[in-house]
Amino acid sequence: MKKLVIIAGIAALIAAYFVFDLGAYLTLEGIKQVADDAGEFYARNPVLVLAIFFLIYVGVTAASLPGAAIMTLAAGALFGLLVGTVLVSFASTLGATLAFLASRYVLRDSIEGRFGERLKSINEGLERDGAFYLFTLRMIPAIPFFVINLVMGLTRIKTLTFALVSQVGMLLGTIVFVNAGTQLAQLDSLEGILSPGIIGSLVLLAIVPWIARAIIGLIKRRKVYAGFTKPKRFDRNMVVIGGGSAGLVSAYIAAQVKAKVTLVEANEMGGDCLNTGCVPSKALIKSAKVAATMRNADRYGIAPVEPEVPFKETLARVMDVIKAIEPHDSVERYEGLGVNVVKGYAKIIDPWTVEIAQNDGGSQRLTTRSIVIASGAEPVVPPIEGIENSGYLTSETLWDAFSKLDKAPARVAVLGGGPIGCELSQALARLGSQVTQVEMAEHVLGREDGDVSDLARVALEESGVTVLTGHRATRVVDGVLFADADGAEVSIPYDALIIAVGRKARLKGFGLEDIGVDTDRTVTTDEFLATKFPNIFAAGDVAGPYQFTHTASHQAWFASVNALFGQFKKFKADYRVIPAVTFLDPEVARVGLNEVEAREQGIDVEVTRYELDDLDRAIAESETKGFVKVLTPPGKDTILGATIVGSHAGELLAEYVLAMKHKIGLNKILGTIHSYPTLAEANKFAAGNWKRANKPDGLLRFVEKYHDWRRG
Repeated sequence: MKKLVIIAGIAALIAAYFVFDLGAYLTLEGIKQVADDAGEFYARNPVLVLAIFFLIYVGVTAASLPGAAIMTLAAGALFGLLVGTVLVSFASTLGATLAFLASRYVLRDSIEGRFGERLKSINEGLERDGAFYLFTLRMIPAIPFFVINLVMGLTRIKTLTFALVSQVGMLLGTIVFVNAGTQLAQLDSLEGILSPGIIGSLVLLAIVPWIARAIIGLIKRRKVYAGFTKPKRFDRNMVVIGGGSAGLVSAYIAAQVKAKVTLVEANEMGGDCLNTGCVPSKALIKSAKVAATMRNADRYGIAPVEPEVPFKETLARVMDVIKAIEPHDSVERYEGLGVNVVKGYAKIIDPWTVEIAQNDGGSQRLTTRSIVIASGAEPVVPPIEGIENSGYLTSETLWDAFSKLDKAPARVAVLGGGPIGCELSQALARLGSQVTQVEMAEHVLGREDGDVSDLARVALEESGVTVLTGHRATRVVDGVLFADADGAEVSIPYDALIIAVGRKARLKGFGLEDIGVDTDRTVTTDEFLATKFPNIFAAGDVAGPYQFTHTASHQAWFASVNALFGQFKKFKADYRVIPAVTFLDPEVARVGLNEVEAREQGIDVEVTRYELDDLDRAIAESETKGFVKVLTPPGKDTILGATIVGSHAGELLAEYVLAMKHKIGLNKILGTIHSYPTLAEANKFAAGNWKRANKPDGLLRFVEKYHDWRRG
């Protein structure tokens, strides 16, 4: 009702404009006539005329009617420079603010519902620099002010900020027009008022705040570097600390653009992903899936058999997989690409100097234009009583320990219900271990929707895992993990205890604290991935906010390009479309929003599901567990997020990642031919379900009547 009142009020003002032919008065000739007629009346009734003029001016600007410029001239003719300027300044600000609020109240919710993701980055920019943007626009009278009012109303800029900046920003233009109005009788057109010279002067004044801001930025940068001596010459264009995904990509990019770059890595090239994370875990998961398939071969019409698992050979295969991929990330390959690789520990001495304690006992100091910190992350070990003497393993240390075993450990306790904990629990259970998984929260995979977590739990339990959610680990004593659930303590004896409660950035030993690089749980960076020092950048797990190999590579591009070419152009890291996969069986894959996040952020969404038990290929392969779930704005085909649970969900997700990145909607996916029979058809059928839910019922009723008529 309130929105209708606002719309009705604006409509009434617009109607009055045409009914009373106000446009005839809001012309140069018309306003001259009004000024001549009103001059004597104003002399007798100054307060009444000022009030009427003020209200009319506010109404014209609030309704975004043409004529504000003409009325500004009239103010000069009627009231003189001083009074006219004050009157118009406040009337124009009030009218603009009313138009701004009307746009915000009537239109913003619907616009945000449709273009929420695109507006998010705009609002973030306005939160930082909104006053500067608005001031610049207000200083240029050639830009229609009513457009600025309406567009700004759709953003999240504060009303008080809008009003104050508008008041100041429009003041000089107001003075120019009011002053011109004092000579109204000599004016033949508006062109002389806004001459190129005047517009140019106002534009120059508009950019003064930006020039001042740049100078302040330069002063701040000089202050940051105070106390450090910048070298006159540099040994390197870039030094990269860490040879994981982010470090390798950063060094690769630098070498490709012919920069002189040194990559420092103390341990194995390839980082955690190759040596202790993604690669070995997926190799183990595959072996475990083969074992599970043998046990459940009757699903395929084949006699099941209990597999023999020579654990040492299984782990040997995992190591062979690492060795097969190793050359992709090797020292030899990167040196062949033009990267100077040094094996050792790097420490930042000052913003341009890195000292390397080499593994062979030597040392080296390099001066460099820029530094990229890509030191990765390490497992978190919670402060549980007795944990230090428990013989615990982590996702990094278990591979070496397990490779020495002839059989899988009989009893395994896994602490943590996130992706790493779930993957390892299922794999080890399938390989013959009795696995108990302990999670403090009420659900495994707690960041996912409830239906996803529930399905993941079922998959774990069907694989033989005992899942204890809502249990908080309290202590470890003599090979027994104790956990508390609402005051009831349970004991979990183990032969192997695996800690998988998360990972934290590697921040110690690199000299960050010595030179004052800000760190909290990660290295603190700006949107360009620069630290407080504009020439020192961070990428990958050490920078956050995501801990994915593909995100580390993605960040590395921004960090390295900004480090090498930031003096010309800097690029903001883009996190709009970040996919993630948990390699359970069935897999869990997601990109964008899920239902939980949509509720937390107050985003209204339409949820479309397609169950895999309806898909021909899934039925043929007896892989019917799971679903495709897509989130869209109500009635729109724009993809806000997609979650897939099922066989090869990680591969199926790629279509949605591409669609979201390039703003392709469900209608386009529905109109794309998908090979039959494939699992990828699930994406098309999900789009079909959305289409059926949003079919044009009114049009279809009309078409039905048309067909009835055609049949006679």
